[in-house]
Amino acid sequence: MPEKVALVTGANGGLGTHVTKALLDAEFLVAGLAPRIQPKDFDHPDFSAVPAALNNLNEARKAVEAVIAKFSKIDLLVHTVGGFAGGATVSDTDDATWQRMFDMNVNSTFHILRAVIPHMQAARSGRIVAIGSRAAESPGAKVGAYSASKAAVVSLIRTVAIENKDLGITANVILPGTIDTPANRVAMPGVDVSTWVKPESIASLILWLAGDAGKDVTGAAIPVYGQGL
Repeated sequence: MPEKVALVTGANGGLGTHVTKALLDAEFLVAGLAPRIQPKDFDHPDFSAVPAALNNLNEARKAVEAVIAKFSKIDLLVHTVGGFAGGATVSDTDDATWQRMFDMNVNSTFHILRAVIPHMQAARSGRIVAIGSRAAESPGAKVGAYSASKAAVVSLIRTVAIENKDLGITANVILPGTIDTPANRVAMPGVDVSTWVKPESIASLILWLAGDAGKDVTGAAIPVYGQGL
């Protein structure tokens, strides 16, 4: 079988690291995108580092063109880039926090989609998986900006699925509960992490969506809430 090429954004992050390793283990050629990523972050011959941010469309397009120049295609896009801010009610949320959440969560998604989709459309093939949040569909108090931005990601991915349903491209979004990452453990000390979602579980789901079994799944927002229902 021809080798498959995956582009993983946020590849050296708490979740992205597990996703990248799982894809490498599954014999994908992986291009890992992050602002300060290095080849040595993953000691594997099939890993390529793509140092870039997704602050604007030009940056995203340059990064994607570099991947296309090296591999000629992108079979799978896994977008894990995002951020969290909370602690204020909607009425107390300032403009800077609101804008930061939409820049980190929605605009990064928008930019990488615009850069990657034309190549998948030309190939009439591709899988897109984005990481949303449980908060997108079940918002809580004092996380309004975050919840709204993640809800926008769900809408964007579902729109992409509809627009490309006849072009061999699937697009889905995973909605995890709290993920068991080092950063979350530091941010929430003393919490029972046994109920949190394991990054390996999300990575396994991504592999399933990228495989033959997932070819008929598109436009889905898939809950992965862990044991903390």
